[in-house]
Amino acid sequence: MSAIHIVRDYPHPPRKVWRAVTDPEVIPQWTATGAGARPEGFATVPGTRFRFVARPKPGWSGVVVCEVLEVREPSLLRYSWQDEGGGEVTEVAYRLQPHAGGTRFTYDHTGFTGAGGFLTARILGSVRTRMLDKGLPAVLDRLG
Repeated sequence: MSAIHIVRDYPHPPRKVWRAVTDPEVIPQWTATGAGARPEGFATVPGTRFRFVARPKPGWSGVVVCEVLEVREPSLLRYSWQDEGGGEVTEVAYRLQPHAGGTRFTYDHTGFTGAGGFLTARILGSVRTRMLDKGLPAVLDRLG
């Protein structure tokens, strides 16, 4: 099984990072460095079904369907992730913890299987790394 595991430290308090990664108005600002996904119908309430809508690419509609599985504000958000066209259901988790005067943010995307899952994890991993290295820090610096 393949997975994406990214850990980043941000010099901002957990509540600010939580807002950046869970506010539907803010999310598209930092995901713009990736595929530009915007959430539709998202709320930090377990059981909430929502969609991420991004720019389509050849072979991909740009839509992912999700369901919020677990929330512990401001330290954990866990949700399912599945391509709109079907396929395996994977899981994404955001973990935030105070660290060195800021926040340690851990991004995990698990459940990729087989050769196709390995390739998908590699592609998504590079996109997520760019979003967490460039997009999210820029948004955090601008947030009041």
